Amino acid sequence: MKAEVVIGGAGIAGIAVAYQLTVIQGRRNVVLIDEGPPLALTSDKSTECYRNWWPDSDPAMTALSNRSIDLMEDFAARTANAFALDRRGYLFLSADPAAGGKFKSSADNAARLGSGPLRMHEGSCAQYLPGCASGYADQPTGADLLLGSETVLQQFPYLNRTTTAALHVRRCGALSAQQLGMLMLEQARSKGLELRRGRIESIDCRGGRVRSVAVAFTGHNATVHCPVFINAAGPYLGPLARLLEIELPVICERHIKLTFSDRQAIIPRPAPLLLWTDPVSLQWTQEERTLLREASELEYLLKPFPAGVHGRPVGAGDSVMLYWTYDCPVETPRFPAPTDPHYPEILLRGMSTMIPGLKVYFDQIPNAYMDGGYYTKTPDNRPLIGPLPVTGAWVAGAYSGFGIMIAMAAAELLAAQLREQSAPTDADAFSPQRFTDPVYRKALAGADLNGQL
Repeated sequence: MKAEVVIGGAGIAGIAVAYQLTVIQGRRNVVLIDEGPPLALTSDKSTECYRNWWPDSDPAMTALSNRSIDLMEDFAARTANAFALDRRGYLFLSADPAAGGKFKSSADNAARLGSGPLRMHEGSCAQYLPGCASGYADQPTGADLLLGSETVLQQFPYLNRTTTAALHVRRCGALSAQQLGMLMLEQARSKGLELRRGRIESIDCRGGRVRSVAVAFTGHNATVHCPVFINAAGPYLGPLARLLEIELPVICERHIKLTFSDRQAIIPRPAPLLLWTDPVSLQWTQEERTLLREASELEYLLKPFPAGVHGRPVGAGDSVMLYWTYDCPVETPRFPAPTDPHYPEILLRGMSTMIPGLKVYFDQIPNAYMDGGYYTKTPDNRPLIGPLPVTGAWVAGAYSGFGIMIAMAAAELLAAQLREQSAPTDADAFSPQRFTDPVYRKALAGADLNGQL
C-alpha cells in the first residue's frame, strides 16, 4: 500500500490537516489512521469554545487564532453554519474593586496585539451592543468594559450583586466541535481521503528519512509506504513520536467538565461564556463546615479555591456546562478519564459565587454528567506545528485547551510548509525546533506563559 501522506490521529488536528491537504491543496493520496473512531478522544471532550484573547499577551497566538476564526467563519458561510458557530463572547467578571483597572490593562494589551478595540461603559450602557443569541455575523470585535455593579447588572441581572466589573470580549464564542470536524472529514473523503481504523506499530525511517508506516488494521497487518508522516495524535503525541526515536516536550493534563440540566433556567440561554476571575471560598452551612472539618480527607473543601470557574449554556435545551481548572493532574492518558466524585458539588458551589441563583441546586444537581480528556501541552503552552528532525516527519499537536479554535489555521500553516511555500511570519513561534534554541529556552524560563483561562 502506498500513500503520499499518512496522518496519525483522527482528532480535530488530524482531520483539519487532512482537509487542508485534500480539499484545499488537491492532494489525492492521503491516508488518515486512528485506532478508534474519529473525534473520539480530546476532540469529543471539548468545551467547544473559541477566542482571539490571550491572557499572556501572546502575539503569535493572537494572530493564529484570528486567522483560524477567519477560516471558521468562511467555512460557516459556505455550509449554512452547519456547525452552529456563534459570537456570544466571553464575559470576565470580578467583585474586586481593582478589577476594572486590571481588565482595562488586559484589554489595552489585547488591542495592541490585534484582538480589537476597547469600549468603556460606566453608569450607562446606551452604547453597549449586547451579544447575539445565535450566529456570528455583524458583531463587534475587541471588548466592552462595564464598570460598576449598577452598570453590570443592567445587562446581566442574574450575576452576583457584588460584581464590580465585566469585560465582554467579543470575537469569542462557541460551536459544535463534532459537527465542524465531521464536515471537514466528509469533504476530505469526497476528495479522496482514505480513513482507516488501525494502530500504528512502527515507522521505518532508515537513513534519517520516513520510508513507511507499519499498521495493525482490523484483522490484518500492513505496511503503508509513504514519504511523509504527520503526527497528529493528540494525547498520544508523545508515544507516537517515540516511534521516530524523538522525544517531544509535552505533558498531558487531565481536565473534566460537568454538564447538567438547568431546569430552573437560572442561566439565561443567550448568556456568553461566564468566567469568575476572583478566588472562591465555597459556601457551606455551619453544620456542613463542622462535618467537613471532622473528615480530614474533605477538609480541603473549606479552603479557598483559585480563580477561573466558568460555564455557559449548551445547545437548544436546558443544558449548562461548568468547568474549573483548579486541579489538573499530569498523568498518562486514560479513557474514560478518572473523575472526582466531589467535582460536581465543587463546581456548582463555585459557580454560585458568580450566579447566586444556582444555590437552588445545592441539595441535588439534576441530571449531572461528568466527562473529560487531556490537554497535551508544551512548556510555553504553544502548539507544535512543523517539521521534526527526521526528514518527512511532521507534527501538528500539543493543542492544549485551544485545539478546536486553532485547528484550521494550524493545519493551513502546516500544509503551506509541506508545499514548501514561504511560511507565515509566526511559523517559528510554533516550530518544534524552538526548544533547541538556548536563547528561547532562557527567555522561556523567565516568562509567565500559560494561555490557559
